This record gives sequence, C-alpha cells and structure tokens, in this order.
Amino acid sequence: MAAPKRGRSASAQSKPGRSLALILIAIVALTGGMFASGHTTPRLGIDLAGGTSITLKAKADQGSAINKANMDTAVDIMNRRVNGLGVSEAEVQTQGTDNIIVNIPKGTNSAEAQQQVGTTAKLYFRPVLASEPSGAAAQSPSPSASSSGGSSPKPGASPSGSSSPQQATSGSASPTGTATSQGRAVTDALKAGSTPSPSGSASGSAKPSATPSAPSSGKPSGDTALQARYAALNCAKPADRANAGKNARPGQPTVACGENDGAWFKYLLGPAAVDGTEVKKAQAVFDTQGAAGWQVQMTFTSGGGKKFADITGELAKNQTPQNEFGIVLDGEVVSSPFVHSAITGGQAEISGSFKQEEAQNLANMLSYGALPLSFREESVTTVTAALGGEQLRAGLLAGAIGLALVVIYLVVYYRGLSLVAMASLVVSAILTYLIMTLLGPAIGFALNLPAVCGAIVAIGITADSFIVYFERIRDEIREGRSLRPAVERAWPRARRTILVSDFVSFLAAAVLFIVTVGKVQGFAFTLGLTTLLDVVVVFLFTKPLMTLLARRKFFADGHKWSGLDPKGLGAKPPLRRTRRSAGPAGPADPKEA
Repeated sequence: MAAPKRGRSASAQSKPGRSLALILIAIVALTGGMFASGHTTPRLGIDLAGGTSITLKAKADQGSAINKANMDTAVDIMNRRVNGLGVSEAEVQTQGTDNIIVNIPKGTNSAEAQQQVGTTAKLYFRPVLASEPSGAAAQSPSPSASSSGGSSPKPGASPSGSSSPQQATSGSASPTGTATSQGRAVTDALKAGSTPSPSGSASGSAKPSATPSAPSSGKPSGDTALQARYAALNCAKPADRANAGKNARPGQPTVACGENDGAWFKYLLGPAAVDGTEVKKAQAVFDTQGAAGWQVQMTFTSGGGKKFADITGELAKNQTPQNEFGIVLDGEVVSSPFVHSAITGGQAEISGSFKQEEAQNLANMLSYGALPLSFREESVTTVTAALGGEQLRAGLLAGAIGLALVVIYLVVYYRGLSLVAMASLVVSAILTYLIMTLLGPAIGFALNLPAVCGAIVAIGITADSFIVYFERIRDEIREGRSLRPAVERAWPRARRTILVSDFVSFLAAAVLFIVTVGKVQGFAFTLGLTTLLDVVVVFLFTKPLMTLLARRKFFADGHKWSGLDPKGLGAKPPLRRTRRSAGPAGPADPKEA
C-alpha cells in the first residue's frame, strides 16, 4: 500500500504547472469579465465618491404610531427600494426615535433613489366621482370637461381580450380644443386562461352608485365640506396639491390632483376599493409587440384580484366619468382609466407614454410596499469626496508603509524565499482588485474606507500563511533533509495550520458582517473575501511555485542567499546506521586469542 501512495505524491509533485495554469486562467477570465462589464475600477462608497445625505423626520399617520417596529420597517423598505434601483453602498439607519439618515453615493440612479427613499408609496384604487381641469387648463371652461372621459392624467384602462381596443384611449377634455388631455392609455390585461368571474361584492369596495354622483356640468354633489374643497382646489398651486388628500381615510371620499403633459386636473374620488398592499408584484417591462412602450405590470393577490374585478364591474355600469377609477399614489392621481366591463384575472398593466425611469420607479415602489409612516425632509446635504479622498490617501500611505516593512522583513530574514512571498502577494492583490471590480455591478458592492482597511489588514494574513509554510520547510531542512522532500513533507503540516488560521479569520469576519450595519460591514466583507483568496493563492500558487523552485540549483543546493542554507539554519548531519557483525563478539586483537 505504501508504493501507490508514494506514486501519487510523486505525480502531484511533478505537475505543479497545472495549478499555476489554473490560477492564470482564472485571472484571465476575471479580467475579461471586468472589461466585458464595462467597469474597470471598483465602485466607490459615499465617503470616497461623494453623494447626498438626507435626514428624514417621521410623522405619525392615522392608525400608525412612531415606534421602533415602524421605524425598523421603514428602514428595511427604504433599503430595498434603493437596492432595487441598483444604487451601491446606500446607507439607511435610524437616528434617535423619529429620524432616519439616508446616505446615497453619487452615481447611477442616485437622483431617483433620493426621490423615492422617503416616498410613502401608499396606493389606492378609488372610483372617480368627478374630474375637471384645474389651474391654467381651467381658463378655457367647458361644460363637458368632467364628462369627456379624457381627464385621465396618466393612463386609461381596458380589459384585454374582453372588450374592444378603443377602451384603451381617452378622449379630449374640452370641445374648444384649448384644454385637451390625451392621457396615457392604461391597458389592463387578462392573462390567457385566467378569467374567473367575481361573485358577490368585495369587502371594502366602493360602488359609485352609492356615492354622490357628478352631473354633466362637472359640479360635485354630496357632502358640503367635500364639495367646497373640490370647488376651491387649484392643482396648479403646489400647496393645494400637497394638502389635497391630506389625512384622508381609505374608507372616505376625498379630493386629489393629477398631472398630464404639464396640465393639472382635480378629482373627486370615492372610498378606496382596493388597497396597494394587495398588489402582489409589480415590474416595468417594454412592450415589444405593440406601441404601448414602457409598462408597469401588476399582479394582485387573490383577494385583491377579486376586489378589483368587483369594482371594475360596478364602474362599467356607470356613465363617464363615473366609469373611471383613480390610481392614487401618495395622494396624487397617477392614472384614471375607464372601464366598460369587469377586469378579472388578477393582473393589470399600466402603460402609455411612460419613460423607462418613470416605469421602473413606479414598479419599484409598488413592489416593496408602502412605508408605515410619513416622512418629511429635515435636511439634504451634499457630501464631497474631498475629505474621503484625503483619508484614502492617508490609508493607502499607511498600507504602503506596512507593505514595505513586510517586504523588508521578508528580504532580510528569508532572502530568496521573499521572491515567492512577493509574487504571491501580487497575485492576491490582482485577484482582489478584479473581484471587487466585478462585485460592483453584480451585487452593488462599493469600496469605502473601512473596506480599504480590511484589504490592508489582509496583507498581514496573507504574509502569515507564507511564513508558516516557509518555517515548516526550514524545520525539515534542520532535520537533515534535502530541499525537494522537505518542501513536500512540510506542506501537510503547514496546510493544516493555514486552514485553521484562515477559518478563524473568516469566521470572525462573517460574525462581524452579520451583527453590524453600515460601513463596518464593508470592512468585514473585504476581510472575509481576502481571507478566502489567501487560501486560493497558497494552494494554487505558493505551493506549486515552491515545488518548481526546489528543482533549481540555486535553492536545491542551499545557496546562502536562497534563505535555505543548511549551515545557516543549523541543520543536523544526515543520520547513518553502522552495520554490526551478526556473529558472536570476539576479542578485538587477534593476539588476545
């Protein structure tokens, strides 16, 4: 059994080129991936790239209180919204009992993230009781403005496959032509084979027939206070828009504003029929088969789909504009599509003249839900990269000094072996840089100052692995073995020590990453990554390279500058056994016989 074992060891020892070729292929592949991704440098965090710091103050809504649970939920939703936009290194954390600090680095989609991060994103589907142009558009009055069906500010809707396609378009808002609204066409699609018939009335749904109706003159009737608010509402004024639906309960009628192509419209809306929390999924897609352009596809929960079918069925019985429903997001009507029949199937598409960013933003907010609290911006501060740049230069200088000290120590103490250590450090640095660059677009990883510190600390971890292996080789030489068997015999013992050491380092990094938040996670992530790379480099580069160098005369003969000089290491002479005669001992001198 011993012979085959020696054969495998000899085979592995004679082919170290395979391991070196493997790590070379990995470097080439990672380099190709880096250039293919279009990112040749790591993404930088807010402390290095600059960005925006926003302070949000929570406001208690009806039915919700400012407490730790709601604040933590808000932080989680904000994080998911920003991550959904692909913004790297965004930091969202609470401060005190009612403040949230959001740090958004400068870069792709950072402006959209800043706009979305504090948006409550409370979505309701409400029946339209009356609507008409407001502000500048109202200067050309039209008695049919509220009954034209064209006052839809953003999309209109039709149940795909269940009625004529003309339902997807809106008419003009004014016969004079001075105030028209093309509206975005909203198409509500039924997926093939999914056409359940609603039965009964959805809980909480609002039936326009049971609410105050709007005559063709556009003047609302019903609750006097609500009529007064509707009559006085001027959506061209930002203050009126902000307060239009303020403190409105989902189960009560309200007023709201909506915009279309720069023109503002005001709405009288009935109680909410479907809540936005019953939107199971929303995503932005591009219509490649038609002219709809960018769309937001929504999938309702089973309960939400039934409620949506019920309310659209009720609306279809009414005349314009009471056959419309308003999609109200944070008090603003983003769409008021009309329907001619019930929309069943639990799926809908909001489409029209959306730009890609608008569709993605709306889908992002709908997907991740509404904030449990309302927030107002207390302060918005622009963070420059100047201070971070100075700290980075100081950190890199400290790292360079530390690396120089390590190299000097290796050269003085290990001499020729220092070339192996420095080559391994270079390979480790290349792999670290390539992987950090690729992780930017892949998972949003961004390099910040703590991450740089983690990379600097990793220099010591990597150098420690080399030292462990070199010392094991020297121990074997001190025992009187030549270099080639010393390299192979030292490896199993060094390997165990290196794996245990790296496992402890990786475990500490993993625990630190889990229990911390913010920038400290950058330090832990970088430390864990470089620890894993240390194992890869030692196994696939350092050990094979030592096997190759052991065949070179300079190292094999123990040159005094190789770092493996047997005399300099105090090696013992080879142990040799003396043969003794097998016969009985006799006198040493024949004369004694």
